[in-house]
Amino acid sequence: MSKLTHFDEQGQAHMVDVGAKDHTHRVAITSGHITMEADTLKLIEEGGHKKGDVLGIARVAGIMAAKKTPDLVPLCHPLALTRIAIDFRIDREASRVHCRAQVETRGQTGVEMEALCATQVALLTIYDMCKAVDRGMVISEVRLEEKMGGKSGHWKRGHE
Repeated sequence: MSKLTHFDEQGQAHMVDVGAKDHTHRVAITSGHITMEADTLKLIEEGGHKKGDVLGIARVAGIMAAKKTPDLVPLCHPLALTRIAIDFRIDREASRVHCRAQVETRGQTGVEMEALCATQVALLTIYDMCKAVDRGMVISEVRLEEKMGGKSGHWKRGHE
């Protein structure tokens, strides 16, 4: 069985030493969604929300979250991110907004945490902006979809 890497031999938390790892192009793709009332989704789609462009603001929040990940997750390495892309897709039938984040770097450790933070905060921002009209929204299925680069290579959900 594999061991948790964020603990030393004495069981104390530590930041993993990545100093000997090669600098490689690393990519992480994550996704998640927020489900809401149909009227709330319509406000978002039509730009009729009094707070402004909900998805535009959520996109910027997701980008900012990826950059702030080491400030939020204690054992995360600060990384020079080379690309952050946040995309939204509206699903009228399910009354939800899907979010997809792609984060990239050229470095010694992966960007999964940055992509997960980006997705989560983008969805939280949608919730925050719409909570006055719909407190029953549900954020769910935030997950890693794919990662590339580094010693562990390429991993894709459904191809484990």
